[in-house]
Amino acid sequence: MDNIFQYFWLFIIIMALTPYIQQQILRSARTRKIVELERKRGSRVITLLHRQEALSLLGIPITRFITIEDSEQVLTAIRLTDKDVPIDLIVHTPGGLVLASEQIAEALLRHPGKVTVFVPHYTMSGGALIAMAADELVMDENAVMGPLDPQLGQYPAASLIKVLEAKEMKDIDDQTVILADVAVKALHQIKDTVKCLLAKHMDSDQAEKTAHKLTQGTWTHDYPINVQQIAEMGFKVNTDMPSEIYSLMSMYPQPRTARPSVEYSPGPVYPSSPKDK
Repeated sequence: MDNIFQYFWLFIIIMALTPYIQQQILRSARTRKIVELERKRGSRVITLLHRQEALSLLGIPITRFITIEDSEQVLTAIRLTDKDVPIDLIVHTPGGLVLASEQIAEALLRHPGKVTVFVPHYTMSGGALIAMAADELVMDENAVMGPLDPQLGQYPAASLIKVLEAKEMKDIDDQTVILADVAVKALHQIKDTVKCLLAKHMDSDQAEKTAHKLTQGTWTHDYPINVQQIAEMGFKVNTDMPSEIYSLMSMYPQPRTARPSVEYSPGPVYPSSPKDK
């Protein structure tokens, strides 16, 4: 009986440690892949990837986004990079805090070496702000970027201002008036920031038009801006995504569920001649 209990507790310990061990193995594999990419490109490779994460053994997914901790880590990596060494930043994020995003974007803007931002799938909101600091933007042909219109709680800043235009002041409650005042400031601030970042891509007139389009509520906040639209705005963008980027992305899997949402046979598929009937 004692042996049974010993085996039982040994099983529990192994089950508890297995996720941690798997995570450390995966982390080591990611580090090796990053080092390989740095050696190949002669650059500093930084990743800013936000997937859903599973909490402990409970498997509860939590959504991650750009935080102050992220900006601290990215700024440290930039500070430890020689001014003549290029920086390759891989971004996959739904956005996050404006303060953190602006800190990262401005630090990249000040780096003397070439800055390349890779977008294998999407970079929205604050992630798009970071992408604009790049000397070169590399996106998958199906990747998208999001607008930069500020959000105040659950309301778009541009929409709050329209309330003041559509209704008389006596018919608007105090909270909405206060939010609209903050919205005006937020729209001016983000537009000025974007214009500063765009100055490295285009002349002042085009930067003004593009910044207005991206920040003043032209689209909904989750609107996907594709590669063609980004190029038409004047960004230096191409779709020559290195295969190593896709390989590295595969090392940041979503939490496993009982049944995968997407399945396909691994490896590429090429045309083949039809079989004889």
